[in-house]
Amino acid sequence: MPALRADRVTAPRRPEPEAAHPAVPPEYGLRSARWTGGRLELTCSAHPVDRDTARHLAALTVLRLTRDGQEPVKLRTRQLSCPEVTEESGSSDFNHDWAAFTAELDPERLRDPDGGWPDAEWLVEVVLPVSLGLTGLRREHGSPGPHWCGSGEYPPAHWVDRDVRLLTHFTEHGLTVKLHRVWSRLTGLRAVDGGLELTGWAHDVPAGTVYRLRHRQGGGESRHPVVPDGQEFTVRLPFEAFDPGTEAADTEHWDGELLRPDGSTERPVLDDRAVPGGLLLAHPGGGSLTVKQLADGYPQFCLQPGAVLVDTVHTEGDGFRLAVRTVLPGDGPLELVLRHANGTGEVRTAQPRGGELTVPATVTGSDGTRLPLRRGIWELRLRPAGDPAAERPLQLTGPALAALPTEVRLGPADGFPAGGDKRVRLQSRWHDTLLLDSTPVLSAAERSPYAQHRLLTAAYPAARRRPLREAVLYDVFGGRGYADSPRAVHAELARRGLPLEHLWVVDDARATVPAGVRPVRSHSPEWYEALATSRYLVGNTHFPPFLERRPGQVVLQTWHGSLLKRIAHDVENPWLADAGYLTALDREVPQWSLLVSPSAFATPILRRAFRYDGELLESGYPRNDVLAAGADPAAVRRRLGIPDGKRVVLYAPTWREDQQRANGDGFHLGLRLDPDAARAALGEDHVLLVRPHAHVLEPLPGAGDGFLYDVGDYPDPQDLLLAADVLVTDYSSIMFDFAVTGRPMVFFTYDLEHYRDTLRGFYFDLEREAPGPLLPTSEQVVAELRALADGRGPTERQTQAYERFRAVHCGLDDGGAAARVADRMLELGAGG
Repeated sequence: MPALRADRVTAPRRPEPEAAHPAVPPEYGLRSARWTGGRLELTCSAHPVDRDTARHLAALTVLRLTRDGQEPVKLRTRQLSCPEVTEESGSSDFNHDWAAFTAELDPERLRDPDGGWPDAEWLVEVVLPVSLGLTGLRREHGSPGPHWCGSGEYPPAHWVDRDVRLLTHFTEHGLTVKLHRVWSRLTGLRAVDGGLELTGWAHDVPAGTVYRLRHRQGGGESRHPVVPDGQEFTVRLPFEAFDPGTEAADTEHWDGELLRPDGSTERPVLDDRAVPGGLLLAHPGGGSLTVKQLADGYPQFCLQPGAVLVDTVHTEGDGFRLAVRTVLPGDGPLELVLRHANGTGEVRTAQPRGGELTVPATVTGSDGTRLPLRRGIWELRLRPAGDPAAERPLQLTGPALAALPTEVRLGPADGFPAGGDKRVRLQSRWHDTLLLDSTPVLSAAERSPYAQHRLLTAAYPAARRRPLREAVLYDVFGGRGYADSPRAVHAELARRGLPLEHLWVVDDARATVPAGVRPVRSHSPEWYEALATSRYLVGNTHFPPFLERRPGQVVLQTWHGSLLKRIAHDVENPWLADAGYLTALDREVPQWSLLVSPSAFATPILRRAFRYDGELLESGYPRNDVLAAGADPAAVRRRLGIPDGKRVVLYAPTWREDQQRANGDGFHLGLRLDPDAARAALGEDHVLLVRPHAHVLEPLPGAGDGFLYDVGDYPDPQDLLLAADVLVTDYSSIMFDFAVTGRPMVFFTYDLEHYRDTLRGFYFDLEREAPGPLLPTSEQVVAELRALADGRGPTERQTQAYERFRAVHCGLDDGGAAARVADRMLELGAGG
């Protein structure tokens, strides 16, 4: 299931002194804050951790503003249905769908009895009735904590009168509402020769007042004369004032205040009514000088290598259009970079210099299919094209902040591949940093741990009691795409025109399926139902651990690779066992009705490694039928955008179990082949396609330059094998598939001893039996590719080894494997 978007922070509570704490304290949060019609609308959540709040009025909360020595200001609340609260609670036992509520605060209620505005601060408290069974009700008090993003993280301030602001913010005690009179404010910012000019208003600006700049990091200061005109004033700040005096950090900060002759100080607020967008200038010493408004309303002066300010945000088609101001090096085109927050994805789009940016909510895959962005948080950066060191985040000004969040919807009704609707949303974080949130396809009501637990323990068993339907549910790597042997089995069944319903598991709307196939969202209610009621389940990797094969149901395991490296119980290292992999495998294997073997060599290994004693069909892999048929690669090359006449090198390495990423999400790419050296040696008549293993979740640096292609997202690697003139791999099972073509292979085995002797182990002597040269360095691999291109082909010894390899491992690859598998699958189904 998708991970929570961020750790939720719960503010300190203020319990009633006369009552004892319950065993588990309730949780309180602020989800959003906005001003509408002159009133502050707060959307919060509050719920006991160990009790349901699943029905309307289940949590009859009261919101009140408390201040020492004063009667609380009580606000009427209105309950909301918000399944996101259940999701973010992380609980599989309790439903909190009705734990959210809204309340409106009219600032007029905070006036003094004489009608004035006090300088005062109130704590926002939630009063939550908690049922204690036979002992009745008790009331718990707590203050909402911040949400992970948006106005629930940094609530907007608001002018309630000409010189009075209401500031909603978080302190060590929780959410507070503060009224304060503004005694000085900046009302104008503009560039002038040699610096910038500030204009403002203050209740008292005596002669001799100066504006003091304080360097936040270094502590240094400078003073600048203030020219008063009654209660208005002007001050000029030269560029030289913004010199940190030491080795500069990435961003240097200064704060400003009025310093009067008597030593009193006043920090002017930046009046966003007069200067809503702040100021951005190119600093003559290099970089940018920005005057921006902090969340508390005060100005901050920032010296940076560059800056991007976003003034307005609009949805446009399947993306967003931003009005921006930029100061970045150079005068050429720009590049917008969307980078997945966990480092596993990157999307780059060209942008002209000017006042607008286009932010895509989609990505075009290597096969030319336009898909929604993968789920998760994406950071946005702008940089001069080809200059990663100069990239800068997108910072929001007041008008842009007020327009957020905003989203586009992407689904079948909008011309996107089937598999569920996506909502891609622009949001703020850390007050003024723009980010993009690609939400999961499953709704919060479907994806929460509570909902998933109910689907597993109630919906799935109930569906198992219904009759089986004549349907085939296909699953490739948990919903990755229309590919592999299940694709070939489906094509064979569709060719026969049998009265079968074809269902395909799709994860995150990230795959396309052909006409006549219905997509099924992974982990959705319809997914559980299909697993329980489809007569045939066809997969190429692990089925869900809860799957229990029904009488009459056929579970076909095609697996996803032939065997050089050891698998399952044959692996003698701790990585698989430590992850509970083997325990889960032992639960799963008895549910298989039929296991496909690619060769006589593989059959005894599969039985032993999986500890499988069921029926095994030695048929060859259905996915290799297309390779055996010698299909025309031209269509694949066109989808990839490869120009005619290019020689195609495919580099497809496997993964390393000991190179997991620090956050546990996938494995490192560890690209050892030097693309620059390959480009220089192979020339313009070559292209290099890189296909990382499915477990590798990192972008390929430098791809998209006309030589280097990242094809990690291409749905079916068999198409890539069709298109390739030569394969470079290491220990990947892709070598067995490519051997069907008879085309040359090169093995980049820089860590042969470690992989063979420590990491995985081999089923045969690769050094003796490999169908191509084993080369330990990138230089040698590139030289071999150059030799092959020049017609200096494999040696006689290598040719003979290749033929022996094909005889042992490809003897069943005759183009009929899918038919053999389909025949036996249907026989088993008819017998059930």
